[in-house]
This record gives sequence, structure tokens and C-alpha cells, in this order.
Amino acid sequence: MPDPAAAHPAPARPSATLVVVRDGPGGIEVLLMRRAERGDRNSGAWVFPGGLVDAADRVAHRVCAGLDDAAASRRLGLPEGGLDFVVAAVRECFEESGLLFALDADGHEADAASPAIAAWRPQLHRGGRGLHELCAAAGLRIAADRLFYLSHWLTPLAYPKRFDTRFFIARAPQAQAAHADGDEVTEHRWMRAADALAAEPPLKLLTPTRSTLERIGGFADVAALLAWAAAPRDMALVMPRAGVGRDGSRPVLPGEPAWAELGRIDPQGHGHGSYDINPDMPVPLSPRVIRVTANNGSVMTGPGTNTYLLRGDAGWTVIDPGPADEAHVDAILAAAPGPIVRILATHTHVDHSPACALLAARTGAPVAGRIAAYPDRQDTGFAPDAVLADGERLVLGGDCTLRVIQTPGHASNHLCFLLEEEKTLFTGDHVMQLSTVVINPPDGDMAAYLVSLRRLLDEDLEWLAPGHGFLMAEPKRAIEAIVAHRLKREAKVVDVLRSLGPASAQTLLGAVYADVPERLHPVALRSLTAHLLKLRDEGRAGEAGGRWAVAAPR
Repeated sequence: MPDPAAAHPAPARPSATLVVVRDGPGGIEVLLMRRAERGDRNSGAWVFPGGLVDAADRVAHRVCAGLDDAAASRRLGLPEGGLDFVVAAVRECFEESGLLFALDADGHEADAASPAIAAWRPQLHRGGRGLHELCAAAGLRIAADRLFYLSHWLTPLAYPKRFDTRFFIARAPQAQAAHADGDEVTEHRWMRAADALAAEPPLKLLTPTRSTLERIGGFADVAALLAWAAAPRDMALVMPRAGVGRDGSRPVLPGEPAWAELGRIDPQGHGHGSYDINPDMPVPLSPRVIRVTANNGSVMTGPGTNTYLLRGDAGWTVIDPGPADEAHVDAILAAAPGPIVRILATHTHVDHSPACALLAARTGAPVAGRIAAYPDRQDTGFAPDAVLADGERLVLGGDCTLRVIQTPGHASNHLCFLLEEEKTLFTGDHVMQLSTVVINPPDGDMAAYLVSLRRLLDEDLEWLAPGHGFLMAEPKRAIEAIVAHRLKREAKVVDVLRSLGPASAQTLLGAVYADVPERLHPVALRSLTAHLLKLRDEGRAGEAGGRWAVAAPR
């Protein structure tokens, strides 16, 4: 459980974990061990063998086979001491499970069940002897080269006990049997990853354990898994961030939507930030910015439409008041620490701008934005007091300046707003989190959308504040990924045209969007049409009688 009162994070202690796997009748099986009840968050959890790195583990370098400290340190990204973690993983695995990754003088796997070797388990466990002493006494060498580096985890900042853990993976010794030590671990199971994840009643699995099982489950056999683990690859540090939400307090992984935002709003890691978006609850994102999300979540709007409030000298500016929902307007007014003096719309789709009129009626604040070229699916009642131009700067005061960036594509009148002091771009629907943007002709234009995306790559950005979802870090990478996705989809359209054309857009739809659930195909048809129109305008496709085909070479 995170400690909200912690002013400084506890030091992270170097640790090592060994994931032991074997081939079973139904696929890869992994060794899981149940932690003893000790009154902490790990009590009763099913984990892989592992524990703290000891000072004596460095002495054991001299009895390691197949791997030296220089090579191990390079793999772990350390200046030195990488082999300490390998030795610790082997030692902890032997202490807790009785499996010993060691070789005898003839190069054969050690007989861990022999009385002379088995007697060392309690001695190692109590810390009185070192693994190097066992190896010297029994004429063994640690099989260090049989362990492959798997991942690197760091405990969230707020937890009272923190570990800097290197995970390794290895094939189980063939002639050895696992036995729980009865002290730190009370029982063990060999299980397929899928069975462990879906067990009833559920197993208590810590976040790194669950994530590792999910990764293992994607491989057919141990050989394929170890080949992947042995191959060169980037090994990013995984540091979950503590958050609260519908499932209580828990670690939030880097791949989860809220992870980047939690690091910004809770840099000390106290765990008070939410990994859920809660409708109409104000979220301070910085001293200048507050977010309030409308209660209109759906397959099209994700968790709901975001409204942003920005502080200025005279009052607060609102971006995208959202749908015509009086309760949401009430929430916006309640969230504003002062008067609302300006209302902006990124575009006029019905989940973003209809509340402009409601909010203006209750505050007297002027509305600014642009009118769409086509009325279909638009807020036709939108009547701005001012029409914004590309490059226009809105000086809100109080060290808060917005620059208008015209970004047609999703809508002909789409605008983004750059908060210059924080390098944060309010993207409306130009960039969405965990979802691709629907391009709906004629107001939506795929070619214009790609041009607008590429234009943003020239901006100095640090954060994206999307119309749906959490704050997004690494804007350039996110935008480049969207462009790449659109071009990949376009290439698929061309391939399908070659194989099925001439064909109607409806006929092409199932093949082009085979990776999209059928219930979303009516929406996908809009973006497919946008791709086809772009290809037509570029002379790469043609349409006759409602049937599309690749354009003949000129």
C-alpha cells in the first residue's frame, strides 16, 4: 500500500528474480511459489523465486561458468556488478525452491537433492554461508550462462519497501525437483501462464508477476521463449506508478493510459492520482490547467469528452465545454476557481461544442472558434463571437498564452491550442488516446489530416492534452505513430483494391478492416471512404458506378 505521508521515497534495494520454465503437455509451465504470511503486501502472493542481492554474491564471480562480470554488466546496462544479480538469482532460487543452476566437474547438472548439497539450503537461507562456499566445497560451478536477462522493474516511489529488481529466465534443470523451503515460501505449483492468470479462485499476483506471465503466454515452447530472451533488444526500466481508482490503490504500468499523467500530477509518487477518468470530477493538471470530463463515455468518445480550464489574469478560459449537458456545465462552473471569461471550441462535433451556448448564457463569456464547411454531424447552432485564425495568439495573462494552430482533417474547422508556457497542445479530436480518429467526408479529409499531423512535428511540444483520455507524453512519437498507422491502412486499401476491385466500398470494408470488430464497421466505412477519396485525388484509384479500382498506369 502506498504511504501518502511519505515525503521522500525509500531507497530501492538491488534484487534478483528467476523465472523458471519447462515444457509441459499443454505448453510452457512456469514455477510459482506462494509467499508466507508476513503482514506486508507480498504476503500470500504467488511469485517467482527471488530476493535481495547480498555482498557475498560478488565473491561468487570466481565460481561462475560461461559468463563474466563485464558481459553480464553490459547486458544489464551497468558499469559493473551485473554478475551479482545473476548469482543472487541462482542463490535465491536454490534457497526457496531447491533448484540449483550449477554444474559439476564433468559439466553435468548438479545433483541438488544429494545430502551434501541439500544441507546447504538452510545455511544459505540464514545468510551464514555464501554460494561460493557451497560451490567450492562440492566442486561446482554456477551455470551463469543458462540465465537470460528478461526485464528490469523498480517499485513505485510511494511504497515503504522498494526493490530494484532484475528478472532472469531459465529452463528448469531436468533431473531436479522443486520443494518450497517452508519459510519464505510455503508451497509451489508448476502452471501454464494462462492457467495462473485465469485461476479460480484467483491467485494473488503482483504486477511484475502478472505482466511476466502475460509475456510468457505468447510463446509456443521454451526454446522459442529463450531464443527471444537471448536476442539483443532494448531493455527499458519498468517503474509502475501508484494510483487509485475503481480497483482501489494499485501500481499503474507504463503501457496504461494514465501512467504518463500520474508522473506529472503526482511526481512524488504518493499515489493520490487516479488511473480512472471520473465524469465531472475536476483534475488539476498543473497550476494553470484543470480538466473536467463530461459524462458521455461511449465507443466513440472513450471515457468522455474532456473540457479544459486555463487560468488567466482576469479569469478562466474554457476549451471544449462538451455536449449539451447542464450537469456538465454545472461541473465546469464548480471546477473554475474564478470567473469564466472566454470559451473556445476545437471543432463543432456534437460532443465538443453544444455546451458553448449553455456556458455562455450562464457566464456572459464570449465564444470563439470556426464554422465547419459542411453541416453534417455538426453542432449547427454554434455561433462564435469571434472567428479564430491560424497563428493567432491569445494572451490569457498570468503567464498563460495560447497559440491557435489550424488542423483540418478530422473536421474542416478543427483547431488545436498550444499552451506555450507548458508546451502542451490541446488537441481536440486531432489526436486521441488509445483510438484512431474517424475521418468522415465530406467535412473530414484524409489528405488534410495527414498534412496537419506532419505540421505538428515541427512544433516544440512536451505534452498532448487530448479531447478524450489522459495527458499524453512524447508527442512526436505519438504523432509519428498515427501517421504510420494511417499510411499502413492506406497501403492495405491499395492491396485490397488490387485483389478485389472493382468493388464497392462496402465490399472492400471487411478486408481492409478485418482487424476491427464488425460492430465498428459502419464507423470504419467513413474512414475507408476518406482513404479512397485521397487515393482518387492523387490519381492512384478511380471510381465508376460506385465501384472502386486501382487507377490504370498513365
